[in-house]
Amino acid sequence: MDEVLKWTAEEYGNAGSRTHSYGQTAKTRVKQAREQVAKVVDAAPEEVIFTSGATESNNLSILGLAAYGESVGRRHIVSTQIEHKAVLEPLGVLARRGFEVTLVSPTAGGFVEPEAIRTVVRDDTLLVSTMAVNNETGVVQPIAEIAELLAEHEAYFHVDAAQAFGKVMEPLRSRRIDLLSISAHKIYGPKGIGALVNRRRRFNRPPIEPLQYGGGQERGLRPGTLPVALVAGLGLAASLAARDSQKRDEQCAAVKRDAVSALQPLGIELNGDGDRSVSHVLNFSVPGVDSEAAIVALKDLVAISNGSACTSQKYEPSHVLTASGIPSQRIAGAVRLSWSHLTPSVDWSEMASRLEGLRRETAH
Repeated sequence: MDEVLKWTAEEYGNAGSRTHSYGQTAKTRVKQAREQVAKVVDAAPEEVIFTSGATESNNLSILGLAAYGESVGRRHIVSTQIEHKAVLEPLGVLARRGFEVTLVSPTAGGFVEPEAIRTVVRDDTLLVSTMAVNNETGVVQPIAEIAELLAEHEAYFHVDAAQAFGKVMEPLRSRRIDLLSISAHKIYGPKGIGALVNRRRRFNRPPIEPLQYGGGQERGLRPGTLPVALVAGLGLAASLAARDSQKRDEQCAAVKRDAVSALQPLGIELNGDGDRSVSHVLNFSVPGVDSEAAIVALKDLVAISNGSACTSQKYEPSHVLTASGIPSQRIAGAVRLSWSHLTPSVDWSEMASRLEGLRRETAH
């Protein structure tokens, strides 16, 4: 917060202004932030393009490749059924424009098998797009393995790393990942800022075209005056995440162990392979308990959801859990918890008691 306030109130220069010291000071801080973000994923600073967040980065990666795909006759795209809507909806736009989109099904554990990707990739495949960590289940996807199987293929590899950047470290450092989407608020930075890592391959960047025009900022891919304060916040958040990732992970894992231990007597069913999930997300169903009733019963104790935050205003059965083959009754009871290393202690016993009370009420 102090970093954002400093560059909002004290250092208000425009990083695009070159004729005075205020602009130069702002430009220097943006350069530093670029280096801080790049270091987390072993990229070059000039490969970092600042955007408003992972949603914009996803759109820029997918829609920005369309013209190139059309020009070279590569109009096939591979992705998965469990992607965020910020990937699935741009893919839908391209499908309506004549592209062929293949969505690979996940396993019952909520992850996609690399072999399932390999079998559908073709000579005319333009793009493979897979998330690094599923936002609903927390299940880590086999990014490193997919990158390896694409080693000799010309297809561009895009990874939606919103849930993984600064948390799942090594897989995102693969040089075979061409495009990587990031959001600051997922690592406790400010909302409204993110980045697209646009990696070179054989000295050439992916041939994406901008979605907006005017000003030529961010190497012509994302015009507009940079929000220096938000960029500074992202840079600092990225640096701290890289420095403290192991410690944060251990703290989150301890919270998860306490939660599962307290809830297990209810016979909870984990949605997503627990052995492949990140330490800060838990998606589970309590037999006989509806998720909407659970949200009401627990609202003064914990903040929980029954779907993705971006679509939770209108409840629909989770497309992620549906794709994983989970029965509809279990999906109706699914709730998602997430926390951080900063989350205050939770009375898990009280939570379990209230859920047990709900189950008894339903049974009667």
